[in-house]
Amino acid sequence: MRREIEEIPQAVARLLDGSAPAFIEAGRGIRELDPNFIVTVARGSSDHAATFLKYAIELTAGLAVASIGPSVASIYGAKLRLNGSACVAVSQSGKSPDIVAMAESAKQRGSLTVALTNTADSPLARTCTYSIDILAGPERSVAATKTFVNSAVAGLALMAHCTNDEGLLVALRELPAHLEKAIACDWMALAGALEGQRSLFILGRGPSFAIASEAALKFKETCAMHAEAYSTAEVMHGPLALVGPKFPVLSLASRDAAEKSVADTADALAAKEASAFATTTLVKRAQQLPHVATGHPLTEPLALIVSFYAFVEAFARHRGLNPDAPPNLHKVTETV
Repeated sequence: MRREIEEIPQAVARLLDGSAPAFIEAGRGIRELDPNFIVTVARGSSDHAATFLKYAIELTAGLAVASIGPSVASIYGAKLRLNGSACVAVSQSGKSPDIVAMAESAKQRGSLTVALTNTADSPLARTCTYSIDILAGPERSVAATKTFVNSAVAGLALMAHCTNDEGLLVALRELPAHLEKAIACDWMALAGALEGQRSLFILGRGPSFAIASEAALKFKETCAMHAEAYSTAEVMHGPLALVGPKFPVLSLASRDAAEKSVADTADALAAKEASAFATTTLVKRAQQLPHVATGHPLTEPLALIVSFYAFVEAFARHRGLNPDAPPNLHKVTETV
């Protein structure tokens, strides 16, 4: 897992170079279609990448994005009316039967389909109208890291080419250098706050909420510790009942319109004696964690998840666990 985390900057650079023709072609196809809405199909870490893309597309392209449960096609056989839409299916292996079935159904029901996959000759790639190889290279760690980041970057690049967003394209080209720095960010200050705890909250808002969801999954996978992701817009309601003295909270704040909201929530939880940490200088009570400012609100959350990956791998080993061999898990899950 550590080796693959360290490969992320190179994997992103390889993707942006090697799959550029596919981005241009698929982006043109979506632009010419001028879809009324976008749907996504994915599971696990790939679904967190899809949620990240949902925010990115809605914030920049003005298109509503909805996630379709793969079982709608594979188990229930429902026929959705998807005329005038584009469908983005995300899968590392590209061979989970339910993802393939939903993408095939979407195509049959009138959607332009795009596969984001790390397996170029997979069933999903062959099913979709367009296929983009995320070029992450072989990923042997059970916990996905570089495939998550490359899936998210591939979605951003696809959207940037579709909308001719030169600012985002420039930010993507600069991203590998920022990710190198993100790996080096030291978040081990969190380790002491997590000792003796059985659960934690990971918070975000907008694109960083999708990143919080991915981080919570990785805590469960690698550290045998329960973690729950919440939007900062929701955590101060029902979930607040679980927060007591020393309850650990990690707030993932990007330099975007939601940064102050995330910082204020982290401070409010710190005021309730939670062990609150945040990736922003705007906090007054919560403890600041180092972060890399990428200069673009849609690439910065990806730097945050890379810093988190480096931390969670180290923290798992600190706990005496092997993050490369989590119990009960396998690399590829094929769900019907």
